[in-house]
Amino acid sequence: MAKRIKVLVGKPGLDGHDRGARVVARALRDAGMEVIYTGIRQTPEQIVATAIQEDVDAVGLSCLSGAHNNLFPKVVNLLREKGAEDILVFGGGIIPDGDIAGLKEAGIKEIFRPGSSTDETIKFITDQVNQ
Repeated sequence: MAKRIKVLVGKPGLDGHDRGARVVARALRDAGMEVIYTGIRQTPEQIVATAIQEDVDAVGLSCLSGAHNNLFPKVVNLLREKGAEDILVFGGGIIPDGDIAGLKEAGIKEIFRPGSSTDETIKFITDQVNQ
């Protein structure tokens, strides 16, 4: 029996719009994953603490405020500092094309922008976690 994938969906920073994050969380849940949604306005420290406490396989970050270049890498760095670099981190939101390469260099494994299908996100997580 395959292990059930556990994903934390987080909204770091001051962004108060969470409809997209909730849609993704629901799609992951419907695909059989266990999902923890931390809610809006979380600090990277709060997200990392919850991810470690809940022993998640992946963290999905959503940002629509433009602070992704600061907040997403901070989550990855905090996970590394806490010895949890094995947790897959992916992101989504309003991310300009020019920022994607830098985010990936910082350790974000994939970026899902508006128009990405939830099936694509589910397949990515499943493939990465089950490697």
